[in-house]
Amino acid sequence: MKKLYREVIQINQMADNSDKEEKAKIFFDKLNTMSLPSQFNWAKEIFEDIHVNQTPDKIALIWNDIHDLDTKTYSYLDLLQRANQLINFLAGHGVGRKKNMYMMTPIVPETWFASLASIKAGIVSVPTPTTMTPRELEFRFETYRPDVVLADEASADLVDRAAKETGIMPGVKLVLGEKKGWISFEEIQNESVEAKAADTNADEILFCFFTSGTTGLPKRVGHTAISYPVGHLSTTVMIGVRPDDIHNNLSAPGWAKWAWSSFFVPFNVGATATGFDFSELDGEQYLDALSRNGVTTFCAPPTAWRMFVNMNLDSFDLSSVRQSISAGEPLNPEVISRWKKYTGTEIRDFYGQTESTAMIGNPPWLNGKMRSGSFGMPSFMYDVALADDEGNEITMADQVGHIVLKLDNWRPIGLFSEYIGNHEKMDSVFVNNFYYTGDRAYFDADGYWWFVGRADDVIKSSDYRIGPFEVESALLEHPCVAEVAVVGSPDPNRYQLVKAYVILNPSYQGNRKLALELFKHTMNILAKFKIPRIIEFVTEVPKTISGKIRRIELREMTANKNEVDFTDEMKEYCYWDFPELSSKNKQ
Repeated sequence: MKKLYREVIQINQMADNSDKEEKAKIFFDKLNTMSLPSQFNWAKEIFEDIHVNQTPDKIALIWNDIHDLDTKTYSYLDLLQRANQLINFLAGHGVGRKKNMYMMTPIVPETWFASLASIKAGIVSVPTPTTMTPRELEFRFETYRPDVVLADEASADLVDRAAKETGIMPGVKLVLGEKKGWISFEEIQNESVEAKAADTNADEILFCFFTSGTTGLPKRVGHTAISYPVGHLSTTVMIGVRPDDIHNNLSAPGWAKWAWSSFFVPFNVGATATGFDFSELDGEQYLDALSRNGVTTFCAPPTAWRMFVNMNLDSFDLSSVRQSISAGEPLNPEVISRWKKYTGTEIRDFYGQTESTAMIGNPPWLNGKMRSGSFGMPSFMYDVALADDEGNEITMADQVGHIVLKLDNWRPIGLFSEYIGNHEKMDSVFVNNFYYTGDRAYFDADGYWWFVGRADDVIKSSDYRIGPFEVESALLEHPCVAEVAVVGSPDPNRYQLVKAYVILNPSYQGNRKLALELFKHTMNILAKFKIPRIIEFVTEVPKTISGKIRRIELREMTANKNEVDFTDEMKEYCYWDFPELSSKNKQ
């Protein structure tokens, strides 16, 4: 396995041209068909045996608080020793292989320590966003009982509330700071800096990611000791990070994207990862941190890119940036050209899921050959295809179909193992040697792929996927709501905003006061990024003969709707027009 990683390091150090593309194809053709070992521990065999052994003093992590400019740095040896101390501490509390650890932390160094420790010890990591509501956390606890919880002080309150409501108490509670009833993370420093690695099986579940509940209740995506660390070799090649790079990814822990780009991509090749913590994204402070730390490879969501290019980029030294990467919906040409003017780099888009690693994208050898709006070409790790509604493979260009992975030639290493405990969902996405991603696209005659949208009704806002079901369920809990339909409303900055069409019970009248009440109601139930940003009171919504809401028609109506006239008779209300909701209500 070490040889594979060394080959990827060599590939990424090549010039970004056709030779690199050819070498990458040969590598993945070999990887896709080779026999893999029955046991694999990435933390021991790659992080420790390659990087720590060869470059123990090399900086592995640079952490900044972008507001107060506090800075901490850790070498590869430092990271390993902190992880070993956590492993020993947990072992002393009876926690080891096949137990799980919820990690509900912001962008802090301890997130990296805990991620490395869980892999080495064979502990299942359960990344958990700090934006969780008590109800969402209760669902997770009931679905997947926590053995260990690592949280910051603010999140610890939510954990205690969820534990009280469910009666499910984690065996060990570690807090970053001090809190009654919790153990301070600082206590791990009393442990030995040496720890034995677990003999993890290659097919052993080692990562559990909860999806964001886009088509119903959140699912548990299980990745193995092989599927994520080795699977992310596709992401590593797609992004193009080299050992001498300083890499930054603007993503929060708790979601798969952080594990993709803040952890595995830099550490697969022995590069330096950076983490810039912030309470609220300030574009100037963030770009200043990029400049100050000499970041060379930078990955950010489309919302951030649009913010950055609308700033005065003349005031920042971005000359160190070598690669710029985006994940999500395609960026418009103006964003890409403006960023290139100041950095000399094109923003390269790529695509993947919680269930996979990078599947489709614009790898480094497409620099100068990208097509505006296209999200690139399939990774050599994946046998990507399109299928029509009858399940037949589409081979003609410019025909929209379902993005699927073909499994009859090989099963891609980066594909998840299972939806833990959900056989029905497994049966719905694995059909006739296809894995259905749930997204739709088409490819052109030259092999470039173009994203169309979700095959279901998922709303994509900023870097989040939001399911209408969850928002509708929250609104229906209010006594005034008889019926509700939620769709995405096009937005130039966030791609889509969550819009709710609300049908009221007869005794209620739609007005500003009631809209405010509904906004507040959803804020008490849902994470902030999921709440509706637009509420429109209506008397009916389009339906099929059988009574199902025709979301496609509702989305078309929303997209084509003329600008609202804000009169006393107005029936549409926007979140940002209510100063009562937040002093930062235009975020």
